[in-house]
Amino acid sequence: MKTSYKSLLNPNDCAILLIDHEPQMFFGVESTSRATILNNVTALAKTAKIFSMPIILSTVEAKEFSGPLVKKVQNVYPDITPIDRTSLDAWEDANFKRAVEATGRKKLIIAGLWTEVCVALPTLAAIEDGYDVFIVTDASAGASLEAHNMAIQRCIQAGAHPVTWMQVCLELQRDWANKVTYTAVTTMLQEHAGAYGLGLEYATAMIPKAAQSAQQAQQQARKAS
Repeated sequence: MKTSYKSLLNPNDCAILLIDHEPQMFFGVESTSRATILNNVTALAKTAKIFSMPIILSTVEAKEFSGPLVKKVQNVYPDITPIDRTSLDAWEDANFKRAVEATGRKKLIIAGLWTEVCVALPTLAAIEDGYDVFIVTDASAGASLEAHNMAIQRCIQAGAHPVTWMQVCLELQRDWANKVTYTAVTTMLQEHAGAYGLGLEYATAMIPKAAQSAQQAQQQARKAS
C-alpha cells in the first residue's frame, strides 16, 4: 500500500497557478531562455491536466498592454478564460483570490513572469494567508538573472519551496505502476523533457523489439530441441 506523505505533492491537495505568461512579459525575460520557459510552462499546464488538478490562468492588462496568454498554454485549456487583472500582485485581485479559495486546495504550485513581481508578490501574500507554496523556478523567469534569483531567495526565506516542472510531474506520478496516468505522463515527457524524453522515446521504440526478439529466440530454441 502506498503511503501518502504530507510533505510530498499529491494531485488531490494541490492547485496550479500560472500567472502572466504573456508576450510582453516574455519580451522582458533575461534570466534564461524564453524558449525554455515556454516549453516548461506548457509542460506544467499539461501536467495539471493529466492529473485532473485545478488550474488558474491569469493575465495582466491582456488587451491594453501585455497581450493574451501564450497560445501553447491556452491551447491546453481552450475552455478556460484567464482572469485578467490590473494589479501586479494577483493576490490583490478579488476574482483571482476567490478562484484560489474555490479550489479548496491549500498547496499552491505557482509559476509566472516575472519572478520578482508576478511570482514573488502572490507567493508572499499566500503564505501569510496560510497556504503552502511551491514555486516552479524553471517555468518562471525574471528581467535579469539576479532579479530571478533574489526573488526565489526572498520567497524561500518566507517559507516557499522551490521545485522544477519535471520534479512536480514525477512527484505527482510517484509510481510507474500507476497506469491511470502512465501513458499520458510518458507521452508528455517525450515531448517536453529534453534528453530524458529522448530516452523514453528510445525505450518505447526498442523495448518491444527486444522482447519480440527474445520471444522469437525462445521459440526457435524450443523447435531446435
